[in-house]
Amino acid sequence: MTTEPSAAEEAEPGTPSAGPESEGPGAGALPDSEARASATPDQGEGDGEREGDAGDGSAEGTTGGGGEGAAGGAAQLSEAEAELAAQRELRERIERRKAEKEGPVRAGTGLSGKAADLLAAVRAVESGEKAPASVFSDPEPTPRRVAPEPVRRPQPVPAASGAPVAMAAESVDAVRAVLVRGGAPETLAPQTAATLGEGADGQLRADPWQLLRVAGVRPEQADGFARALLGAEAGPDDERRGRAVTVWLLEQAALAGHTALEAPALHAALAQRSVPDPDAAVQSALAEGDALVFQDALDEPGVPPAPRRSEEDADDSGEDAEDDDVRPVRVLIGLERYALAEESLADGLARVMNSLPKEDGAAAAWEPAATGSAAELIRAVAGHGLVLHTGGEASRAECAALVAAARSLGLRVCAAAHHPDGRRRFAELLGPARAAQGAAPAVAPSSAPASVSGDQGRGPDDGGRADETVVTVAGLLAGGEGPGRDADGMLRTDLLVVLDAPQLDVENAAMLAESLPDGARLVLSGDPGVLWSAGPGRVFADLLAARVCPQVASRTPDPGPVGELVSGIGIGELNQVEAPGKEVVIIPVRDAGEAVHRTVQLVADSVPRAIGIPAEQTQVITPGHGGAAGTRVLNAALKERLNPGPGRFGGFDPGDRIAYTPAPGRSVPGRVVKADAAGLHLECAGVAVVVPKERVESTVRHGWAVTAHQAVGVRWPAAVVVLPGDAAPVLSRPWVYTAFGRAEQHLSVVHGVEQALPRAVGEVVAKPRTTRLAGLVTTQVPAAAG
Repeated sequence: MTTEPSAAEEAEPGTPSAGPESEGPGAGALPDSEARASATPDQGEGDGEREGDAGDGSAEGTTGGGGEGAAGGAAQLSEAEAELAAQRELRERIERRKAEKEGPVRAGTGLSGKAADLLAAVRAVESGEKAPASVFSDPEPTPRRVAPEPVRRPQPVPAASGAPVAMAAESVDAVRAVLVRGGAPETLAPQTAATLGEGADGQLRADPWQLLRVAGVRPEQADGFARALLGAEAGPDDERRGRAVTVWLLEQAALAGHTALEAPALHAALAQRSVPDPDAAVQSALAEGDALVFQDALDEPGVPPAPRRSEEDADDSGEDAEDDDVRPVRVLIGLERYALAEESLADGLARVMNSLPKEDGAAAAWEPAATGSAAELIRAVAGHGLVLHTGGEASRAECAALVAAARSLGLRVCAAAHHPDGRRRFAELLGPARAAQGAAPAVAPSSAPASVSGDQGRGPDDGGRADETVVTVAGLLAGGEGPGRDADGMLRTDLLVVLDAPQLDVENAAMLAESLPDGARLVLSGDPGVLWSAGPGRVFADLLAARVCPQVASRTPDPGPVGELVSGIGIGELNQVEAPGKEVVIIPVRDAGEAVHRTVQLVADSVPRAIGIPAEQTQVITPGHGGAAGTRVLNAALKERLNPGPGRFGGFDPGDRIAYTPAPGRSVPGRVVKADAAGLHLECAGVAVVVPKERVESTVRHGWAVTAHQAVGVRWPAAVVVLPGDAAPVLSRPWVYTAFGRAEQHLSVVHGVEQALPRAVGEVVAKPRTTRLAGLVTTQVPAAAG
């Protein structure tokens, strides 16, 4: 690794630093179409894609709605519409599960001690009585509640539009009148009407803080709206305000990756938002069903929750069951949507682990294929329903060998990647992998042992699409890719291999688990060092921590100097590596202006001339969208050099590189083809996409420079990582690991953070997320499996 610029990269005088970009509305103004949502004050911002400055570590995704799908027949769903429909279907299934369970408060069933006190407080609020003042103080231990068996018969995604339902013009006009009266921008009317539904104008008049449910609106803005409507009646102690702020904080926590918040953290955040009685605010939210309360037992403070032993277990062990009563607990408050998805995921994974036939000799059919570096993985999959596989980019070859082995046994196999580029790279591996597995004996489905698969004898002609082996997770869930579903709504597959598993959030993971038929196997594979999912949860990390199934760590290192550098970062070491072919180059810069100048020089001139990689195959990665060297400034400079134009359609011209966000947390690189009355025509991963004019601003950005969150799941021949001085506070080991790992052949680092980079690699780990999955899975499967 060299820190000296090459002859082709002689330094030129730096350009003046661009001034910081003004972000977001003022403190008292309601947001416009570029409004942002922020994380909870006490929790910080998470790893999800949210728009922000380079100095705040946020990234894109929350302000953009679902985009338009691929051009084609009118009856064909777009990718974003289908995904939103799939998410709506999940929520409907969760509502059915909730209706089947006993008790008025979902999380209070069967609890005792402090949890019972919480339930009593909720009922007191419902009946109009005064609730206890210290519900959350000194919690007492209580046995964990085991989630019942879910109703798990997912249905195919309906052929309905996933876009928000257009409200009647008169409803929007009525909402607009209320907004204008309260001093809010009337442009919020369509979004508010769609969010609150029919009668939205009446809801706002009765409870102005309902405006907080609209994306981008902040508490201080809703307070001003309420004062304009209610006058002296609007105060910080208003019960309606406390309830709305509680729900808003939980939503912001979800944007930061949390599926729930600990009660003390939620109370502190409420106090920061001038809620005088946080206890009462939380109790009101619980009484209205806007939030759920949980009580999880802890083995030790700071350790993920573990299942409590029953009194019978204590008696059998000769210990006094009362000893467990001194164990600490944590009280969690969460939104129903994510809490129930997390429980549904735990139930689904337990079913996957327990439904695989356990007959003797089950692994014998797999043994001939268990050779080479994939042998350990293949043997683990042969005997278990759920297997976790960790490793870098090179470890994907082991998953390819597993897919080939399973297909040689006559099993139906599907592999799902997070990004279309990951799908392409894995599909390229399957050709060599099949050749390597050619010596393994092929077993026809009719002669394979019954224990190999829970559903034998069904080949490509039984209604499935067995030839579609490699798909994206979004396409698989939406029904546009993959093997299809049977009459019960289950995926037609015997083995599902999920690549890029750290990018799974709880909702998508729950849909996958519930969609697997009994007897199917599930392999979650990924690199634990990359940034976590944009959505709430940390599914892969929680399952690794729970240790309820076999974990296979790949021993195949990523090749070359870039692979060596990234491997060191993964263990907290920023090492110098030998790079004889200039595979890794460090370019020191003094300020943000010089960083922008050198970045444009690298992409447009130095890398193509010295390394031989053209500009269209070089990707710039920077920490944030705002700031003097964020994506906005860099994209403007790169466009001026590489594709100058007037920006005839919303700032875009044909030939512009773009990053298209069809749904929050998912970004696909592409290129502008043209623009007409139908909208902006894009080509994204080989698929034609048409984005209507009104959605361009929220879903399409220039894409010469992106954030590391947008780049997850994609690799380019060359990457230029820009680290301006104002990026130092937001750097972390996962961010650096992810950004540097996007380069296949060449990595240039425009380095302006001095010692902040090695300090971030060595000391700054991923921000913690509050989740419940590890404890829930441990309860369902108490015995570790490998």
